[in-house]
Parts: sequence; C-alpha cells; structure tokens
Amino acid sequence: MSKFEAKSGAKTGVNPEGLDPQDWDAFRAEAHKMLDLAIDQMIEARDRPWQVVPDDLAERFEIGQGGDVVARINADVLPNHGGNIHPRYWGWVQGTGLASDLIASMAAVAVNANCGGRHHGANEMERVVIDWTRQKMGMPAGASGVFTTGTSQATVIAFQAARVRADTTVRAKGQQARLTAYAGAGVHNATKKGLEVLGVGHENLRLVPLVEGQMDAAALRAMIAEDRAAGATPFLVVGTAGSVDLGLFDDLEALADVAAEEDLWLHVDGAFGAWTRIAEAPWRGLTDGIGRADSIALDFHKWMYVSYDCGLCLIADEGAHRAAFAARPAYLEGAARGLAGGEPWFCDYGIDLSRGNRAIKVWTALEMFGEAAFSQAISDNCRLAAQMGALVTATPKMALARPVVSNVCVFTARADLAPAAQSDLNAQIAQDMQEDGTAVFSTTRVDGILMLRAAIANHRTRAGDVEAAIAAVAVRAEAFGAGS
Repeated sequence: MSKFEAKSGAKTGVNPEGLDPQDWDAFRAEAHKMLDLAIDQMIEARDRPWQVVPDDLAERFEIGQGGDVVARINADVLPNHGGNIHPRYWGWVQGTGLASDLIASMAAVAVNANCGGRHHGANEMERVVIDWTRQKMGMPAGASGVFTTGTSQATVIAFQAARVRADTTVRAKGQQARLTAYAGAGVHNATKKGLEVLGVGHENLRLVPLVEGQMDAAALRAMIAEDRAAGATPFLVVGTAGSVDLGLFDDLEALADVAAEEDLWLHVDGAFGAWTRIAEAPWRGLTDGIGRADSIALDFHKWMYVSYDCGLCLIADEGAHRAAFAARPAYLEGAARGLAGGEPWFCDYGIDLSRGNRAIKVWTALEMFGEAAFSQAISDNCRLAAQMGALVTATPKMALARPVVSNVCVFTARADLAPAAQSDLNAQIAQDMQEDGTAVFSTTRVDGILMLRAAIANHRTRAGDVEAAIAAVAVRAEAFGAGS
C-alpha cells in the first residue's frame, strides 16, 4: 500500500478529483526523504561505482506495483546508475552532474516552463546563458543560440542553417544541388548522421587527411576545388575542437581562413573541447579561432559537468539561424503584449516547439560555484590526463597511442604483444575493471589496435585515482603475460 494512499482507496495518494497528492504533508515528507537520498548518492559517489545490472531489474520496474515508490527508487534506481558519478569513471565523454542540479531541477519541475516561446522568465534566463556562452566563445554580439538535447541535435540545427544559406529555396523545394561538406578524418559520427538526416548524404562528406592531428588546410583547398570542378556545391567545413578518440584540436584559425576565402560555412564540433576556452594556459590556446566560426555545437553535460541533457547550438548570424527554422502558423501568432509576447521565440531557431528549461542548470551552477571553479576543474582534468600519460610512459611495456593533448589519454597495456593480443588484453582489462568497480575506461581503435581510453571530464577525479587505476592496469597486464 502506498504511503500516499487516499482514504478513498486511490493509489499513490492521488486525489480522486485530479492528479495532485491528496495529502501534501505526506508528500512533502517523502520528497524530503528522496532529496536526502539523492544528496547521499552524491556525497557517497566514491563508494558507488557502476555495477552489473541485476537480471531481474526489468521485473522490478513493471508498472502497477505501487507501494513505497521512494523506497523502490532507493533500492532499484540509485544503485543501478550508469557509473559516471564515480571519480574513476573516464569512459566515453560523460560528465558527472552537480549538486546544484538538484536545486535547479526542483525549481524547473515546480515551474514546468515550456521554452518554445511566449513571455515568461525561463526564456529570459536562456537568453542570458546563451549570451554568456557566446562571449566566452568569442562570437560576435548579436549571435544567436538555442539549447538542445546535446551536440548531436545542435549539429543538425547548425547544418540546416548552413544548407539554407547555400540554397535559399531548399525549405520550399527540397535539395536540388549536390552539396559537399568537409571534415577531418576521425570527425565525430554526429557530423555524418546530421548530413544523412538532412538528405545531404554521408557520401558527400569529404574526409580531409590530418597532418599532426589537424585537418590539412592545403588538402582541404584542393578537395574543394576538385568538387567544384565536378559540378558540386561545397557548403560546409566542420572543424573539431576535441576529437572523440584522441582529444585533438584542429587549427581553427587556419580553417576560418579557408572558409572565408572559399565562402563556406565553418562549423565547430566543440562537444566537450570548446570549454578549453575558459581553461588555463596552455589548454585555452587549443580553441584559438573558435569565435570566427559560423556555428558551434557544444555540451554543458560533458565538460561543464551539469546533469543530462544540456547542449547548445550557437550561430553567428541570427538572420541565417532564423531563416532556417522560423515558421509560425496562426495558432502560434505572437502579440505585442501579454503571454503571447516575448519575441523572439526559441521555436523559430530549432526543431522543437516544446522545450524544457535546460538553461536553469547552467545558470544555477555558475551562480553557486562561479566561473573560476569551472576553469579550475577543466584545467585539472587536463593535468590529470597528462599525469596519466606520464605514468603510462613510465610503466614498462605500456605505451601511449598518441601524446596527450587535452583531457584524453589513449594507451595500450602491453605494447610488446602482437596487435591482436594487445586488442584482446585491452578489451579484457576494460571489462574486468568496469565489473569489479576499479575504474571505467572505454576503448577505441588506433592503428588497428583496440586501446584503453580515458576521457577525464570528471570533477571528482583526483591524482590518487589516476595512480591507482594505472597501477591496476599494470597488474592485470603483467598477469596476462605470466599466464601466456
């Protein structure tokens, strides 16, 4: 029986006249209990690594069981998290979440704002956070933006603006010309998927060779000329600020020069790496030139640590941004005053009409902790990745895939083995360490070898965590050798 069960017998304390609790005092007590449990989860994050999901968990989540919902969440939801709250979680690129998110989320739920448009405070907050981000990235005054689920969605929005700029009739008539886009080999899959979604097609994504980890500007120019000669319409260059595999950064100044000379749209995939813009030297310099981009896609839920989901698309030309999406049927007509005021509406700058208040998580975090704390955390993550790289280099038989540039360290546990054996060992180590709670590395392939990969976007990680994890890898690697 639910703790909120109404005297009428309705489950979970729902008022027979509606969906509010019948006993608000009882609900308040349970909500306080849930808040305490959530805070405990954060305080005790070091003691709560990812664990293998119980075989019967889906059965426990079956709808209609009722009962003490907070107790069920404590028993089945909180322990079975994805792991990224833990200080030794470095898999893929996932942020940790912040205590400030609890406060922001409570306020957001209580207000339940739809940020697609109309005249209310959440939209004003979003504009303020967008403009703060614009300034940090160095984009011009008047640039526009819209919060998204993440960089994947932001990429589609930016590419659509670029496509409409290249072909102003595409919204009405569909794509007529063969458009071509350019990105460095190893660009994030969001670029490929974005071009597919828009009907450009991934075969029209030209992968430019890299020189010392950066897109070769001379090769880019040659490929653009080749495509124009073949009757194509080059329209987009995608620069990378923090490659997903190795944490590499394109020379954004050089790409901005090419884009300006060739009259192409420059987009920067800055999912996590854009935030080096607020880091200390030398990492801040990795994003020099990012403010010259026509568009930037970035995430707050990665290297700004706020909870999922929270991405942003920034576009330098507000007119081009609006031209790509604005469409107001009669039922969305604005007004000079009243609730239908508040122009511009965010639904005119993206895909969604119904949108939650994501900006409140960023605003609350910045107001509670201050920008300097984020600069410190991002810089510390880069220092820890460098420390990991140094430990790998100093450990016999281990080897880095590439020198550490930012917050990503990729390495093999036993460089003395044949490539296939290295891949097998690295996969085994990653899985074993995930399952026993030691640390979470993900994997990627470099030069055909599956390697261990740490992307440190974790504000809870400390030097001792890096030392312990590399020591654990070394022990497992040596044991593999002894048993072979």
